[in-house]
Amino acid sequence: MMSKLKLGFVGLGIMGAPMAGHLVAAGHELFINTRSKVPAELANTSAVLCATPAEVATKADIIITMVPDTPDVEKVLFGENGIASGLSKGKIVVDMSSISPISTKDFAKRINDLDCEYLDAPVSGGQLGAKGASLTIMVGGKQAIFDKVKPVFDLMGKNITLVGDNGAGQVTKVANQIIVALNIEAVAEALVFASKAGADPAKVRQALMGGFASSKILEVHGERMINRTFDPGFRIELHQKDLSLALSSAKAIGVSLPNTASAQELFNSCAAHGGKSWDHSAMVKALEKMANFEIGQKS
Repeated sequence: MMSKLKLGFVGLGIMGAPMAGHLVAAGHELFINTRSKVPAELANTSAVLCATPAEVATKADIIITMVPDTPDVEKVLFGENGIASGLSKGKIVVDMSSISPISTKDFAKRINDLDCEYLDAPVSGGQLGAKGASLTIMVGGKQAIFDKVKPVFDLMGKNITLVGDNGAGQVTKVANQIIVALNIEAVAEALVFASKAGADPAKVRQALMGGFASSKILEVHGERMINRTFDPGFRIELHQKDLSLALSSAKAIGVSLPNTASAQELFNSCAAHGGKSWDHSAMVKALEKMANFEIGQKS
């Protein structure tokens, strides 16, 4: 049995709320702060609401952040009443947001300069993974600090890997998002092609699930494309943010990512058609516009 820890959690959105819920459920003391209303699933628990991120940092020994983007992390860490202003020697900051690898290294250094420790630990698995405590967690930081926080990660995820030093977690997350976007694009092209060629897209998907083309994306997002269920699990605008990180980081290190760039253009097209908050599987709609044909329509 793990001893009772003093944990902090800043950012209780669709990912943060269920993740924080698992920490309370495990019996830990939890100090929380969020910019919107405290979600119902935490309001009736022992979690203690703090007025500022600084107050969370004063009361907790391990402080987790889960916010949308790089500027948000910078603000909750170093802004007015930010986490940094409440830290004391030996505390650990764990950023689980998906942000810039380059900025992450800078944030880690600034936290280390305060005699505190830093892990970047972005996640994959979406809202379902957050609720089911089955997230994949990709971590950057020191082995000893990872070992200390690992029991906490175990409450939120299943596949947890220390990839390397600070920044390596974010690099891995960007790589994850490149693979996911390009897989969605491949499945979308295949299903638009098959459907326009007169084949039943559901049966095509079923046939492909048994072969080398089988993938989680074909299974889950292929089904979404066929059934036209584009309510977000993961919003296009968030995937656009991730691919922007990929393309800007790639430019900084002199790497060419031609297909990542074209996937981003397809997301841009969806956004232009009012689809910023569609699920990212709705990338297929950009291809359908080009083909003047929708999956499932009679050709």
